[in-house]
Amino acid sequence: MFEFKNNIMAGHSKWANIKHKKGIADAKRGKVFTKHAKLIALAAQGGSDPDMNSALRSAIDNAKADNVPNDNIKRAVAKGSGEGGSANQMVEVKYEGYGPSGIAMIIEGVTDNKNRTFTNIRTIMSKNGGNLGESGCTSYLFDNRTIVEIKANGDKDEQIMDLIELGALDVEESDDNSIVAIIDFQETNNFKEKCKNKYEIISSRRDMIPQNTTEISDEISIEKINKLIEKLEDDEDVTDVFTSALLPE
Repeated sequence: MFEFKNNIMAGHSKWANIKHKKGIADAKRGKVFTKHAKLIALAAQGGSDPDMNSALRSAIDNAKADNVPNDNIKRAVAKGSGEGGSANQMVEVKYEGYGPSGIAMIIEGVTDNKNRTFTNIRTIMSKNGGNLGESGCTSYLFDNRTIVEIKANGDKDEQIMDLIELGALDVEESDDNSIVAIIDFQETNNFKEKCKNKYEIISSRRDMIPQNTTEISDEISIEKINKLIEKLEDDEDVTDVFTSALLPE
């Protein structure tokens, strides 16, 4: 068994991390919708039919799990696929570096202007106690995983054992009605295919889980890390911020 990272102030509990991501505060809803729109538009560049484009189908499912309106989803698909006009080419970007107290960081985004995004991220990091490093400087410290939430079905212990046999690396209860499975990212589609006729998948999302965490307890360091993460999240091109920090609730 291994522990979730504290990703964006989720607390010590790895299952609190899942609930944190699902519980969208009103103040953050617009940012979450924008994030999903970018990810859908990026996936839609490979085709606008989710039945023929598994990446788009996954992006749409994740957006619906975060209550993104259907109209927003349709607009994002149209924008990415170029329906009704030319589409700006969207690309994925990833930056690696270190934050306050030496925590390892990975910042991911989707953009139509890599120069703009790099400049913004570098400025945010340098002004808030962080430093960007070269590609690969921190990614080896994280495991690329998919977190799949599945509706509980009958005997939970039996279901947990079955999900492990289907390929889950770790499985535990999330709440009374669901179970969370951690999957190697490369095995996501294979795992979902095995599950589809047996279990109802509520949501799934990719996560970068640190192999080792840095526990942060002093208030000054906590405030600095929270501020840096908040500033990064507020950038319109950033979709995810992963850190090795283990912060208190």
